[in-house]
Amino acid sequence: MLLSKWTAASPYGKEKHFLVTGVIQPEHPATRIETIVMEAVYSRRVFSLSWRDLTDGQRWLQGWQ
Repeated sequence: MLLSKWTAASPYGKEKHFLVTGVIQPEHPATRIETIVMEAVYSRRVFSLSWRDLTDGQRWLQGWQ
């Protein structure tokens, strides 16, 4: 998952291509990872979201397209 490439299905401005730049570790080691950090390739804007959001094909496409 780390450093995987993603394309926004509906780009906002010039932000279309993103990289997963971080995985936020939960406070309790036995808890599953839920949150990732995405970075826009063009603007370098950083935001976090649930990794499960990436499974929505209406919003995200795997790879750079």
